[in-house]
Amino acid sequence: MSRFSLHGRRALVTGANTGIGQAIAVGLAEAGAEVICAGRRACDETTDLIAAAGGKASSVLVDFSDPMAGQGLFEAQPVDILVNNAGIIRRADATDFTEADWDAVMDVNLKALFFTTQAFARAVLARQGQGNVVNIASLLSFQGGIRVPSYTASKHGVAGLTKLLANEWAMRGINVNAVAPGYIETNNTEALRNDPDRNQAILDRIPAGRWGQAEDIAGAAVFLCTPAARYVHGAVLNVDGGWLAR
Repeated sequence: MSRFSLHGRRALVTGANTGIGQAIAVGLAEAGAEVICAGRRACDETTDLIAAAGGKASSVLVDFSDPMAGQGLFEAQPVDILVNNAGIIRRADATDFTEADWDAVMDVNLKALFFTTQAFARAVLARQGQGNVVNIASLLSFQGGIRVPSYTASKHGVAGLTKLLANEWAMRGINVNAVAPGYIETNNTEALRNDPDRNQAILDRIPAGRWGQAEDIAGAAVFLCTPAARYVHGAVLNVDGGWLAR
């Protein structure tokens, strides 16, 4: 089981204050990693959960609406694992979608992800280390969805960047992969779950018969950070209750 251990590793998780990011941070700590929780809001709840379970965690405030905000995150101490979870969504018909909503989503979901990962990789390569990147993609990395044009574009981009960066860095000691969550109970999906018709239509399509929980994503993300996944490069792992297999 040592192949699944993260003891001695330090991880940084963006958007770790709640939901999927929180669950991944806790999961990484359970596997033995020291976790830095980054978010635009305080991550005290997450760090408290980790500390209560005997893990080690700290937090840092970073607003990824500034795509370059993550540039300095890897200067003070070496970080071995980066999980790019921070993301936002805006909903409107394509005919009504605004430039402001387009730019806001693309800045956080795609531009900040790339430049934060760039800074991480530069630091890892400079010390000739070994690193793992896990990006949080989406079912909308593969499908179109409705009323979320910038989110869909950004998540297609995340899947593409995952493969590109894996191609460039696989031989240099950095694994880059992604997890594509299905319909998970988070703040981002609250509007869908509150719409009785959409909620039922989604449930009818999921072979597992339920919405996913944030903890369902954590296991897959943690695995991709462990030595057990050392030959996994450029994968986009669907964790969707069977949605894409339907």
